[in-house]
Amino acid sequence: MDMKFYWVDVFASAPLEGNPLSVVLDADALDEATMKRIAGEFNQAETTFILKPTRPGATYRLRSFTAPGTEVFGAGHNALGAWWLLAAGGFVQPGKDGGTRTTFQQEIGDEVLPVDVTYDAGKVQRIVMKHSVPAFGATLIETRALAEALGIEDDDIDVRRLPPQVVSTGAGHFLVPLRERRIVDRVRPDSEKLRSVLRQVGGEGCYVFALDPVDSTSTAYARFFNPTAGIVEDSATGTAAGPLAAQLVARTIVADGSVVIIEQGYAMGRPSKLEISVKGTDVRLAGRGVIAAEGVLHL
Repeated sequence: MDMKFYWVDVFASAPLEGNPLSVVLDADALDEATMKRIAGEFNQAETTFILKPTRPGATYRLRSFTAPGTEVFGAGHNALGAWWLLAAGGFVQPGKDGGTRTTFQQEIGDEVLPVDVTYDAGKVQRIVMKHSVPAFGATLIETRALAEALGIEDDDIDVRRLPPQVVSTGAGHFLVPLRERRIVDRVRPDSEKLRSVLRQVGGEGCYVFALDPVDSTSTAYARFFNPTAGIVEDSATGTAAGPLAAQLVARTIVADGSVVIIEQGYAMGRPSKLEISVKGTDVRLAGRGVIAAEGVLHL
């Protein structure tokens, strides 16, 4: 059979920027093993498959896999890129009332979460996705092994301001505060050692960050590593940006009701800015994308 696929550059305004995502349409005929093999063939950080929903009220069901075949959840670049394709490609239509915003529902894992698509003259301008309610997990007190796993000094970790902590808004990532941006750029993880630390705290990936971003209008500067899913480094990680924004609000570093801008991907030459709004337990990720390529899978 032949199946259409697309590459979407997420959190980008032009091709070859942001975080690339492979998306396969009408994937209901594929079993899980084949989805994993296709994700390995594309060899992107993640590949998203769009399927018919199985839960009431959902518009589409999304399943996402890393190149080594690990299924990932949460509404990050894997979901935002898929919805940009669906909307910009005309696979979903704006509301009949002629309004500028239309709400769809996405099924990811066990949840159905709203997706708001903003249009201007029929063209997609912006997508906003609701995250799961924040869940705050384990914190790490003794950081020597963590520093060694990241290739930095123990006192580079800014425990005076924030504890390293696992936080989830759909996926539980380990948030590690560093003293300054140059230390974030200096991180060189040892995958096996970092995997051991993540197992200890119950985290999926590791989001290192500092609160001195490049742009003064941003909030944080970050990098993401996920050896548990075979991701060496990711250039824009919505499922980690959501937890970080939630933690900054919970710890009163950022006021409740704020919009948090997180810079990521600069160290990889693919700079991205992720926008997250937090009001109470309501966390939403916003962004846009570009359809950079398309083709046909012959299976």
